[in-house]
Amino acid sequence: MNKKDNILIIGAGLCGSLLALRLAQRGYKVEVYESRPDLRKVDISSGRSINLALSDRGFKALRLCGVEEKAREICIPMYGRLMHNRKGETFASNYSGRENEYINSISRGDLNGILLTEAEKHENVNIHFNKKCTSVDIENTVAHFKDYKTEETFSIDGDVIFGTDGAGSVLRKSYYLEKKFLFSYGQNYLTHGYKELEIPADKVGSHQISAAHLHIWPRGDFMLIALPNLDGSFTVTLFLSYDEGEYNFKNLTSEEKITTFFEKEFPDALALIPNIKEEFFNNPTGALGTVKCSPWHYQNKTILMGDAAHAIVPFYGQGMNASFEDVTVFDEILCHFEPFVSAQDKLRREIFDWEDVFKTFENARKKDTDAIADLAVDNFHEMKDHVANPLFKEKRKIEMDLEKTFPMEYFSKYSMVTFNEDIGYHEAMKKGRAQNKAILNLIADNEISTALDLTKEELGIILEKVKKETHEILDEDKIAGL
Repeated sequence: MNKKDNILIIGAGLCGSLLALRLAQRGYKVEVYESRPDLRKVDISSGRSINLALSDRGFKALRLCGVEEKAREICIPMYGRLMHNRKGETFASNYSGRENEYINSISRGDLNGILLTEAEKHENVNIHFNKKCTSVDIENTVAHFKDYKTEETFSIDGDVIFGTDGAGSVLRKSYYLEKKFLFSYGQNYLTHGYKELEIPADKVGSHQISAAHLHIWPRGDFMLIALPNLDGSFTVTLFLSYDEGEYNFKNLTSEEKITTFFEKEFPDALALIPNIKEEFFNNPTGALGTVKCSPWHYQNKTILMGDAAHAIVPFYGQGMNASFEDVTVFDEILCHFEPFVSAQDKLRREIFDWEDVFKTFENARKKDTDAIADLAVDNFHEMKDHVANPLFKEKRKIEMDLEKTFPMEYFSKYSMVTFNEDIGYHEAMKKGRAQNKAILNLIADNEISTALDLTKEELGIILEKVKKETHEILDEDKIAGL
C-alpha cells in the first residue's frame, strides 16, 4: 500500500476529523462520511455531551496536528474539584500538587468544528455530511450509505476503511455480523444513566459559581456535576440509576417529584437551574456503557479507532483524550512503516502493508485502552461517593503534599493518567492502584497522618514509606499474576 490509496473514514466526530487531518498532512487521499449535518452550520447537541475535559494526552495529539493553540483559545481551565454537600457547603480538592497542572472544559462542537475546518483546508480531504453508513462489506472494502436529504442509497469503494463512528459503530457491527473472522465483543452498561441540564450565566454574562473548578454534588448512589462554558453557563449532568433507589429516572415523572428530589439533594444547584422542569423532561436520558473488542482490524482492509474500538464511561475525563491518543500512536507507527530509505542498505521501500500497521497499532494500544476503561468505572464510584469520605480526603491531602514538595518524585494515579502523556494508561493504572493501596494501608496503621502541617523532612520520610509499600504491593501483584 502507498499514499495513492483511497482512504475512507466513517465518522467525522472528534477522532475521525483529527485522523483525517493528520492523514492529509501526511499526504494521503481521504474521503470522510458523516451521518450528521455539518455542526458548524447546525446545532446537533440535542442535550448530549455539550462539553468535555481536555488534558495533556489530547493536547499532545492536537500539537502533532498543529491545532493546539486554536483549541486552547476555547478552553476554560479547571484546577480541581469543588464538592457541594446537602447544606450547600463546599470544599475544594486540587487535581495536582504541582503548579500549572489542570484539566480544561471545552465545547465538543467547537473543537470538532476547528478540526473539520483544518482538515478541509487540505485538497486531499473531502468531508460528506448527512451520509449515514448502513453497513460495510469488509471483504471488498465497500461501505454502503443512505443520504438523509435525498433518501438515496449508494456505495463507496475504498482501499482501506477506518471506522471512527463511535460507540454504535456500523463497521464494528459488520465485523460480527459478517462472521469473516473470530471477533470478540463486549458491551457493558452501568445501572445509571445521565441527563444534562444547565446553569445559565447571570445577567451580565458571568458564571454564577466558580469557573475554575469541576463541581460535584456526591450523594453516594448518585451525583450531579457541572462544567463551565465560555458563555458563562454551566453544563450540569445528573448521573442517576434507571430504576433503583428512592429516586431514579423511572419514578421522576412529575414536576413535583423532580422539585422534591432536587430540594432534598441539591438545593444550591436547584436555585441556579431556572428551567429544570423543561430540561428534565425534554433532554434525553443517555446510557453509560463500556465497549471492549478485538481484533480492531480485518486483514489489511479495515480498522476501528476511537470509541468504535474502545468506548468508555466519562468519569475520568479521558474518552476524547484516549481517542486523540489513538491518532498520536497510529502516527508514530506510520512513521516506522511508511516508505523510506534505509540508512544501512540504501534500499527504498516503496510500499508497506496496512495489516502490519494495524497489528502493530493494536498491540501497542489495546492494554492501555482496556486500562482506561476500567479506571473510568473506578472513578465513577470515587466521584459519587468516595470524594466525600474523610479517609479519601486524607489520602488526597497526602498526595497533594507529596506532589507539591517532591514534584519530580511523586505522581498520584490521577496525575499519571491525566498529566503524564508519556506514561501509558496501563502502567498508570497498575502503579497508581498500588500507590493508593500503600497510602491507605499506612494511614490505617497510623504510620502517616495529615493532622499537622508537615515539614519537608517529615514528608520525605512519608515518601520513602509510600515508595517501599508500593514496591512491595507491585511485587505481590506480579507474583499473583495481576
